[in-house]
Amino acid sequence: MLGSKLIQELKKLDSVAAVRCWGGDKMEAAGATLVKHYRELAFMGFIEVVKNLRTIFKNLSFCKQDITAYQPDALILVDYPGFNLRIAKWAKQRGLKVIYYISPQVWAWKESRVRAIKRDVDKMLVILPFEKNFYHKWNYEVEYVGHPLVDVVHSFETGGFLFPDKKVIALLPGSRKQEILIKLPIMLQASRNFPDYHFVVAKAPGVEESFYTGLLAPYSNVSALVNKTYQLLSEAKAALVTSGTATLETALFNVPEVVCYKGSAISYQIAKRLVKIKYICLVNLIMDKEVVKELIQDELTAENITTELNELLHNATKQKQLQQDYTALKNLLSMGGNASANAAKSIVAWLKRGT
Repeated sequence: MLGSKLIQELKKLDSVAAVRCWGGDKMEAAGATLVKHYRELAFMGFIEVVKNLRTIFKNLSFCKQDITAYQPDALILVDYPGFNLRIAKWAKQRGLKVIYYISPQVWAWKESRVRAIKRDVDKMLVILPFEKNFYHKWNYEVEYVGHPLVDVVHSFETGGFLFPDKKVIALLPGSRKQEILIKLPIMLQASRNFPDYHFVVAKAPGVEESFYTGLLAPYSNVSALVNKTYQLLSEAKAALVTSGTATLETALFNVPEVVCYKGSAISYQIAKRLVKIKYICLVNLIMDKEVVKELIQDELTAENITTELNELLHNATKQKQLQQDYTALKNLLSMGGNASANAAKSIVAWLKRGT
């Protein structure tokens, strides 16, 4: 979604004639020519990456061929560091102008990658407030443009209630089959402890309907929808959310949430030794405190989810503090205005200065 917003803003500028992308349906809908879908590129976890190395290297080779044939004026890399940092190195060696939007999370692990970023990325645009200071200590000046999700959520308009007569709890278990299979069954088990609530699963657009059928069948107070996550969050009383951007989106909708993360045992043990951050949730990282509860790995149980959900639904003190923290978060991320427009204008202005 963040990439699609950037494309929309770039297309508004007269100096941008065409955008070619590797991404998703929303980027194509925003006006870009879609070369390859992200479903063919995304693998979660260390073991999963190793198992799919052949596919990853094949995609890297194809991407380089496509860039060589297209000969763009600039290469804009959006997030996805495992793939994009390799492309950045290759592109820089061939004299391409390399821009990176949405910084790799080098502040979390493998901080030494900053050296490669300084070498291979001509301009870095960051969307988290603390990232500017992080890079500054490495003598690498980056530009903070604000967070694009603030404007995306603020501009969202509901199309009426999906569940007008029900108290809704949203389940956002992720977008990849392997993570959904690990986390969604645990979330669903907890739903049995809340018979007065209706649990709604936000299905991943790229995952077939049949994948969810068996998972949801045993539960009478559970349904699912696709491509209506924001509508769901606008109605939800609370949410169970996998780690990632969705945790921030949920907070910006003022929805109380429990962050749920669980990976394969081996991948988790490797990550635990490499990642050097206090929290895994963006909300907590930005605020530098535990605003929302994180249930990680063995802590992610139906019993613990039940306990935390009860706190969010029935503890007035907890609810008040959470809304205060959400307001502070939104104010912090809103500084500077429309992030996607800021990024697009900055990119074009920087390219013009270099010509």
